[in-house]
Amino acid sequence: MKELYNRLKTLCVFREILNDSVIAALQSFLEKPDSSAYAAFASALYEANGGDLAAHVRLLCENSANVYVKTVGRGEEPARFVYNALRAELELLQRVCALTKRDLCSQIGETADSAFLPDFASEELPLKEIYLHRTENIGRYGYGMYARHTAFAVDEEKGIVPVRHPDKIALSHLIAYERERGIVLNNTKALLAGKPAANILLSGDAGTGKSTTVKAVANALSGEGLRIIEIRKDQLRLIPGILDELSDNPLKFILFIDDLSFGKDDDSFSALKAVLEGSVTARSGNVLVYATSNRRHIVKETFSDREGDDIHRNDTMQELVSLSERFGIHITFSRPTKETYLRIVRHLTAEKGIDMDDTELTLSAERFALERGGRSARLAGQFVDSLLSR
Repeated sequence: MKELYNRLKTLCVFREILNDSVIAALQSFLEKPDSSAYAAFASALYEANGGDLAAHVRLLCENSANVYVKTVGRGEEPARFVYNALRAELELLQRVCALTKRDLCSQIGETADSAFLPDFASEELPLKEIYLHRTENIGRYGYGMYARHTAFAVDEEKGIVPVRHPDKIALSHLIAYERERGIVLNNTKALLAGKPAANILLSGDAGTGKSTTVKAVANALSGEGLRIIEIRKDQLRLIPGILDELSDNPLKFILFIDDLSFGKDDDSFSALKAVLEGSVTARSGNVLVYATSNRRHIVKETFSDREGDDIHRNDTMQELVSLSERFGIHITFSRPTKETYLRIVRHLTAEKGIDMDDTELTLSAERFALERGGRSARLAGQFVDSLLSR
């Protein structure tokens, strides 16, 4: 065990994992084995994942944004000595995965029975083979926080940060708008395949499922190497920096801007236009912009804008309304017909296990919609939720 302690101190490629609370507690125990240090290690492991040492070490390796995986992610060949160091360290960490309570307690120089000490799970895991397989398929698995999480937001202080509890909506949960959803899905698959793909604007009536479509497609394709980053309208000026950060990443990304609209004097209008045109930074082959808007033209106009005293007002207005044309694909989600609305309601009630006479269901659903001024997919969901709450 002393040799294991000394070897752990020499980690180079995976050196950052020495700062992990579980590994640090294990090192403290190996340096000075006693019951208290053992309990501290077990406590840290319980807190981390419930007590599975092999799973914890595997996760640390898979999430590591080390020099080897970054080099592979850029499509470059790591130096042979870096590769050799990686293999040696993975073999060492395999030994850590297999450590048992008996192995550790045998180091405690006390005569007292160690049966009272807490146990933990471990496994002889083929960590080296698992890790090398992931790096060979890095465009699917990614590394660092992008290996563990699939949805992200933008924090102005920390940059891109994971969304801890993302929307789990699945394509199978959606009903109607099959053609519109198919366009988004096929375009995103083209991005993943390295084929030409376009930025998309999804516009139309509120509650028709524009945002839900984007999130469901992202969830469906996350296992193939797709990640989604939601960015607010007031953060558009950060996009060039985000593109620079993602440019060497082997995964594919959707920058998602929800409920997009601008006033005519909005500075961020120009920022987004420049990004879509590629004039701020070279267009990245692994990032697309998907935006939703409840407006056909995402720049708000007034009658005074149309009349104006600008001698070149026609050119100005054309500039204002042409932002939507800078998206390669524009999909319109129209308010559903009565038949479509009821089809969504029936689908959701069946999914939720609600048994209700169809005539009564139809009348109730229509009354619910009329009282709220119109039909939409969102309203259908709210109606079904109201049935569940009764």
